[in-house]
Amino acid sequence: MEQVNPASRPRHFVWNTAEARPTEQFSYYREAICQAFMNLTPESAMTARFPAKVETIRFGAGAVNRVVFPEHIVHRSRSDIAASSESCFYLNFKLAGRCRMVQGNRDVSLSRGQVGICDSDREVRLLHDRGPTLEVASFWVPSRELRDRLPPGFDFEVERVSDDPHVGHLIVETARSLNAGALRMTEEDSIRLFGVLLDLVALSLSRRSRAQTSEAASFADATVLALRRAVHERLREPGLTVAAVAGAVGISERYVHKLFERFGTTFSDYIMERRLDGAAADLTDQAMAGREIGAIAFDWGFSDLSHFTRRFKQRFGCRPRDWRSR
Repeated sequence: MEQVNPASRPRHFVWNTAEARPTEQFSYYREAICQAFMNLTPESAMTARFPAKVETIRFGAGAVNRVVFPEHIVHRSRSDIAASSESCFYLNFKLAGRCRMVQGNRDVSLSRGQVGICDSDREVRLLHDRGPTLEVASFWVPSRELRDRLPPGFDFEVERVSDDPHVGHLIVETARSLNAGALRMTEEDSIRLFGVLLDLVALSLSRRSRAQTSEAASFADATVLALRRAVHERLREPGLTVAAVAGAVGISERYVHKLFERFGTTFSDYIMERRLDGAAADLTDQAMAGREIGAIAFDWGFSDLSHFTRRFKQRFGCRPRDWRSR
């Protein structure tokens, strides 16, 4: 299939498989994502209907592709790479369901509200699951736009940039704002905001690269990186225990406590702060405005609403409903 250069497409374009016959919907979807993203190879167990929608909004050299679809798998294969005339990064802002991005030796999971990035010049598998209807806002980032912001020779790996303790929340909020306002704002304003998003992502990647280079010299610090990843992957699980995280990393429970002590916190305090941060972000998300506060709390692993409310007020100085009303 001949690929269309993103710059030659209309600024706003929508593909909807409802326009195709049920037996042809998956083929229609496959062509749509290839046109929106570059060559990809999707696979699905569904043989008849495949209800999906692909909406692309271009701003300058970049674009955001809003995709709604059932569970399936997408490959970026060697032949797909060879057939592509350009290279890019996929900066994925997960809106519903889960996506596992597998590239090389890295396996990164994205849940709702998280942002991850992968390189189109390397083979990658995207496994979309956990929901009858899944949704992602995927930013199409020309390679040069991000590479120019990174140190020369930067060794890129698939990454969940929303985890960054300093700018992760800014990346999420900027991605959310750009996705929500892409059609309402002028293209010039969207290009500026897209540049801000790339600046934040580049800052996170380059800073984390320097941190990992120095931390890898110490076994303890390298273990902390694995420990934090294990915690964040299980953050929404109710009753998350030290034993579960220790088992995932392959260390003792006692060593887990010792590592958190090195950074002036405890396992339970770290879990609590990250969960409260996640709940606070959801409470200000317009897409979650109709969701009850209790449901949001339960989504983030809280089992007692009064306990959640008390801890939320301790951290943010107001009750969850007051926070939301802001």
